[in-house]
Amino acid sequence: MYTVMFLQEGAGSLMSMLPFLAIIVVFYFFMIRPQMKKQKKEKAFQAEIKKGTKVVTSSGIHGKIAEINAANNTITLETGAGKIMFESSAISMELSKKYTEPTKK
Repeated sequence: MYTVMFLQEGAGSLMSMLPFLAIIVVFYFFMIRPQMKKQKKEKAFQAEIKKGTKVVTSSGIHGKIAEINAANNTITLETGAGKIMFESSAISMELSKKYTEPTKK
């Protein structure tokens, strides 16, 4: 008799946990996984940047890469106002790709 009550209690607690598990799965697929993919793409983009590439920073400054300093992870951009030093993580992947894509007519 006690075993039957125990099994019924276990099944009820499992069913009550099902919505929480579903929320965690949805959260993973819609929030965590896309963010991880985006970070991986950004790292690959920053690794392929070379001198002379036209880029846009995350603050919206357009320029051409004049120097890349791997020792302290900085990039010097040549803009219309002069040369400005940025962290390499400040280069925006999305804007740079839009800036360098050829326009279709």
